[in-house]
Amino acid sequence: MSVRLWLVRHGATDWGEAGRFLGWSDVPLNALGRRQAGRLGERLAGERFASVWSSDLRRASDTARLAVGGATPDRRLRELDFGDMEGRRWEECSIDTQEALLAFDGFRAPGGESVAELRNRVLAFAGELRSGDHLLFTHGGVIRIFRGADRDRGVPPGTLERVAL
Repeated sequence: MSVRLWLVRHGATDWGEAGRFLGWSDVPLNALGRRQAGRLGERLAGERFASVWSSDLRRASDTARLAVGGATPDRRLRELDFGDMEGRRWEECSIDTQEALLAFDGFRAPGGESVAELRNRVLAFAGELRSGDHLLFTHGGVIRIFRGADRDRGVPPGTLERVAL
């Protein structure tokens, strides 16, 4: 048997809807995010998981609570630490920063974390999972790590996708 991940990006936040970089800031879900979590709960009803996890940031843990009643928090499932970019908008970043972030691999947020550091902590978490289906409430950057560069595209808030490790 293999490890299969059901990956949920947390529901919408005011910062996300305003196009702000949202890494380790603990911004709550907005009304839309709470509705998205409820819809996820309907979609996940009746599913069985070996474990249910979430980032320790409240936008992810609240999505888990509203969708399935809760999850075990783990800091390793946090989004990339955007450092000095935290709360800024795309258009406020230099062209060099935008291009580096789009490339993703090799990116380091000024005053924050590198994608390599994000990858290391996320894969360390995954390496501890036993065979079976695991439900993770997390963030876009974490989902990008799990699905790999060949499947890179945006991850809308409140969405679910599955990957096998």
